Amino acid sequence: MKIIKITDLISTGPFSQSPILDRVLKDITTSISKIEHPKGSGKFILHDQCGKKRGEGNGVKPIKLLCMNYLKERGWDLETRQKISSEAHPGPIDATYPVKDKLFCFEWETGNISSSHRALNKMALGILKGNLIGGVLVLPSRKMYHYLTDRVGNFQEIEPYLPMWKSLNIKEGYLAIIEIEHDGVSKKVKRIPKGTDGRALN
Repeated sequence: MKIIKITDLISTGPFSQSPILDRVLKDITTSISKIEHPKGSGKFILHDQCGKKRGEGNGVKPIKLLCMNYLKERGWDLETRQKISSEAHPGPIDATYPVKDKLFCFEWETGNISSSHRALNKMALGILKGNLIGGVLVLPSRKMYHYLTDRVGNFQEIEPYLPMWKSLNIKEGYLAIIEIEHDGVSKKVKRIPKGTDGRALN
């Protein structure tokens, strides 16, 4: 799996220059780079099929689970429930890492563009309120989006709104988006199922 770019939205205060931020970002980028399909290929190849029609294209959740498994091995907590906003029953954060009395959170987008906005808003609000020290959202590139489940959020769709998060008045914290992309496509590679089975890419 390739990382196209990392876009910082918030990077301020002592934490933004700390070794612990370097450590969590290394965990995240390494976990992404380790994602491969087919297994043992050393590359991430998607089945060459557009995801616009029902039952076609490649699923997203099985890809995310490979990344989460690596983070768990590195001491991250998965599916953490943290009340950040006024939501009565907030959904779990994909992965969190404790930083003193706060959390650094990591989200891998599997929903639509509205879900991407909610994820960034939740993390920004958590930083503002002091519950979180930082957060990262992973989004596919527009090129990768073509081969995934229809309407999955992608970097190009969120990009026009980035100035809004960059303008927040925050004294300390880190918030970023990582744009990812496949290494190639092939008709010979099996389609990644649209499911949650952690063995789906084996």
